Amino acid sequence: MKSGAPLVAGVFMLYWPYFWCWYRKESFEEYGLRWEFERKSVAQTLAVTAVVLSLLTPAAFFVSLERLPHSRSVGEILRMSASGLAAAVIEETFFRGWMQTVLKKFFSPSAAIVITNMVFAPAHLLAAPRVISLATFFPGLVMGALKERYGNIFPSILFHFLGNVWSIWFFPSSF
Repeated sequence: MKSGAPLVAGVFMLYWPYFWCWYRKESFEEYGLRWEFERKSVAQTLAVTAVVLSLLTPAAFFVSLERLPHSRSVGEILRMSASGLAAAVIEETFFRGWMQTVLKKFFSPSAAIVITNMVFAPAHLLAAPRVISLATFFPGLVMGALKERYGNIFPSILFHFLGNVWSIWFFPSSF
């Protein structure tokens, strides 16, 4: 029987930031816990994603722990993509929306981004206990910068989701 711990952790990470704001009578907007679909932020996020993933792709060919190319059914790809979307929404809500914002009250924005990712990257070891999971630190810096630049979590969720879809090809056992 599988443990319910991932579900409990996901529910906590998704709802804690909203409970925090409600309890402290702080606005969701202060934490960037709103999704703003601005054409400029979406276009820039897509451009940043294309650059980052084009830089990561050659490296992934060398560190992929699984044989390429992969053959997946449409159903499996959809399931993995849905998992990647859920992870992006949950993790960005918690790490960029809540944690990064709280840390910004004590540190500079840059320090808050780095400290957040010092928790974000090792958290991935719980789902995929391989050293390569720590590499999420670097895309996490980009996600933190996107949240900081646009003041809401949608751009970081979009980047994170597209990065997860990319990861499905190179590291599918993580999903």
